Amino acid sequence: MLPGRSDLSDHEVTNQPPLRGDADLWAGDPALACAAAAAGADTAHLAERGRALGTAEMRAAGREAMRVLPDLRLFDAGGRRLDEVVFHPAYHRMMAAGIGAGYAALPWEGAPEDRKPGGHATHAALLYMHSQVEPGSCCPMTMTYAAVPALRASPDLAAQWVPKLTSRSYDPSVAPLNQKAGATLGMAMTEKQGGSDLRSNSTRAVPDGAAYRLTGHKWFCSAPMSDGFLTLAQAEGGLTCFLVPRWLEGERNAIRLMRLKDKLGNRANASSEIEYAGALAYRLGDEGAGVRTIIEMVHHTRLDTAVAPAGIMRAALAEAHHWVARRVAFQRKLVDQPLMRSVLADLVLDWEGVTALGMRVAAAFDSTAPQDRAFARLAVAVAKFLSNKLCPQVTVEAMEVMGGMGYVEDSAMPWLYREAPLNGIWEGSGNVICLDILRTLAREPAAAEAMRAELNAATGSDRRYDAALKAHLDRWPGLPEEAEARWFAESLATLLTAATLIRRAPPAVADGYAAARLDRQGGRVPGAVRGLDAGALLARLGPV
Repeated sequence: MLPGRSDLSDHEVTNQPPLRGDADLWAGDPALACAAAAAGADTAHLAERGRALGTAEMRAAGREAMRVLPDLRLFDAGGRRLDEVVFHPAYHRMMAAGIGAGYAALPWEGAPEDRKPGGHATHAALLYMHSQVEPGSCCPMTMTYAAVPALRASPDLAAQWVPKLTSRSYDPSVAPLNQKAGATLGMAMTEKQGGSDLRSNSTRAVPDGAAYRLTGHKWFCSAPMSDGFLTLAQAEGGLTCFLVPRWLEGERNAIRLMRLKDKLGNRANASSEIEYAGALAYRLGDEGAGVRTIIEMVHHTRLDTAVAPAGIMRAALAEAHHWVARRVAFQRKLVDQPLMRSVLADLVLDWEGVTALGMRVAAAFDSTAPQDRAFARLAVAVAKFLSNKLCPQVTVEAMEVMGGMGYVEDSAMPWLYREAPLNGIWEGSGNVICLDILRTLAREPAAAEAMRAELNAATGSDRRYDAALKAHLDRWPGLPEEAEARWFAESLATLLTAATLIRRAPPAVADGYAAARLDRQGGRVPGAVRGLDAGALLARLGPV
């Protein structure tokens, strides 16, 4: 033995919880099972996928996909342009698992009259579970799912593309659409000077026979290895939506990858900056109707940005719960200590609330009733706002529960922490969403009436809810001033969550939410509450 070195062969690790091992993301999650069943999802399919996604092997593949970053290959050895991104095999494994499970296809499979019920709800629950394992791969699958309704603006393009987009075969090959077993579709809208102000886009589109040629720069292009992209450009008739294929017969389209974005999180997903150098594109909808056309895609991606934070919150709480159930401090397990129980029970309320609300909105997407369709248009923005404001707070509190172990990369908590803010930025940041809520209420009476009916349906069961609803209506008998839009949106979202829990969740959850979120009998930080049934709420995290 070297001088100064001790023999560590008898080193014993104590008071460190074992690795989680296999986890069943469906059977171990009573909150998801309750919300998904109420939404009409295919619970048998979700049970199968929850078992497969939660294995230690699959979670390790997700971590590997995050660790080995995508590699941009601009040229081949002879100097010819490639404009390709190379991914680790683990990323392809995650994509194949999601596509094969119908992540992008479920709501659209078959003729409308033959489709299985609950397609959007089942999709949303798949997203929720997939986000707990590797959320970067969710981006291209979400956009593929959401592109289908936008393609209806051009029946000819829909006939070519929809069968490939709804295939359950993942095909990452670089080839024309007609040579592929399945395809994915991305989106490229954002430009440097505009951001959310899409009408300031400067990319130009000029006719070329039956098609167009696009020239311009896109500051963000999500999933650049997709088989095509929906994009916006200025045509003679105004801002117009186009479909840009990545590969033409015998050659690459003139889409130049400039660089990959070095993002805080979501790192397995190769977000990029691109230029169109006379790229061939096909018009989708009328000239000048670009925003109206692509909003169908945005409407559906917003469902995913409302539900994904619930999955991130669930993953963070699952890690914290595993830790406190096995870690001992001051002669007691952490999970048995009253203050720790208060913190976790309070966090459960936020996670359970956004899970129930997200699945309720997904059920409205599945409905053909006009009132539900109107409700979905408004409620998806309300749900997105609340879930994304809560997700970072819940995630960082779950990290703190684990102490220093939660702050090191050996733990899952750092990647969950990095992921937590993303969906609040994607598809409309908080201010944009709040203004969209006000516009929808002002311009779509059917949506306002559907929301009013949803809130009123929960009255008479809880005096605290009834009082909070009255206070909201007294404070805002009409629409608020723009400067109060966040206050209004938070109040509306909290009421809608409470209404959903009152009608669909166990009494301990609904009662706890009303006490902690409507009555405000406590402080502003998680755990500053009283009167919660901590045992019943912690049981919602599943078995230890």
